[in-house]
Amino acid sequence: MSALAEGASRTGVLLVNSGTPAAATAPAVRAFLARFLSDPRVVDLPRVLWLPLLYLAILPFRPRAVARRYQRIWTDSGSPLRALTLALRDALAGALARTNTPVSAIEVGMLYSPPDVGAALGRLRAQGVERLVVLPLFPQYCGATTGAAGDHVSAELERSAYPAELIFIEHYHDDAAYIDALRASVAEYWRVHGRTAQLLISFHGIPERRVRDGDPYCEQCQQTAQLLAGALQLAAGEWSVSFQSRFGPAGWLTPYTSNVLAAMPAHGMREVTVVCPGFAADCLETLEEIAIENRSVFLGAGGQRYEYVPALNASTDHAACLARLIARTLATG
Repeated sequence: MSALAEGASRTGVLLVNSGTPAAATAPAVRAFLARFLSDPRVVDLPRVLWLPLLYLAILPFRPRAVARRYQRIWTDSGSPLRALTLALRDALAGALARTNTPVSAIEVGMLYSPPDVGAALGRLRAQGVERLVVLPLFPQYCGATTGAAGDHVSAELERSAYPAELIFIEHYHDDAAYIDALRASVAEYWRVHGRTAQLLISFHGIPERRVRDGDPYCEQCQQTAQLLAGALQLAAGEWSVSFQSRFGPAGWLTPYTSNVLAAMPAHGMREVTVVCPGFAADCLETLEEIAIENRSVFLGAGGQRYEYVPALNASTDHAACLARLIARTLATG
């Protein structure tokens, strides 16, 4: 991406997101999953046990089913995650320019697909960036996401001998501007579509043992949810927290989103709004799993109205809150 402002400092920003298949086809999904699931940060089982299972039992069969799920959300611009993250980059560039934040360039790096972290760092280096702010688009810290971003960036900087001064933003789960952007998003959705009696705040799950080992992710998710509910002035019985996207037989964080939604109608909760604050940009886990699959779960269990609030994506509020976060980090870093 071209420089944000002529004469700006040699400070650059790298936005990091997870990645996405290049196409909604089984071969493209297989290539993506091979990179994603072979990262020890994502699956931290012993390699001698996990890799044979991955290559012999998962990759030959799972991509076909996953590709069908991607086909349900694929757009003329390709992957929603990729398109929305690039749009967020452009919106953030505008927000930084409007606040005169001394940033000369901003790039997107994906962990497991193009545009990858290494290529993004190469573009930043070519633009003369000497001071680098790395912002993983994962508001709540998790070793499998934010930790993986740190690993990838550090490895690429070392491999390419890029002597950039590194400023790494580990989380922004309780940032006031982020919480207010979430509040405004839910409030605006309810203004347009009407409010429901229940708000379900769903986060991506992780194995329970990771929390026992000290990962702060679950605690930060709960803090985000409490702050959002408070900002919306919701009473205790009007909101709840759940965790989605579990994978494998091990115990993951509970309660599971699908189980919560299936049980709601029997307890008299027939209208629900779901919001997913852990996703900066809409993707398979929100557009297909939450907005389609879990809608069917809820309505099939007797629910009458199901609403999904889109991720913050490239909204003005989202770009503004990230711009303030970057400006504050630069001022104190």
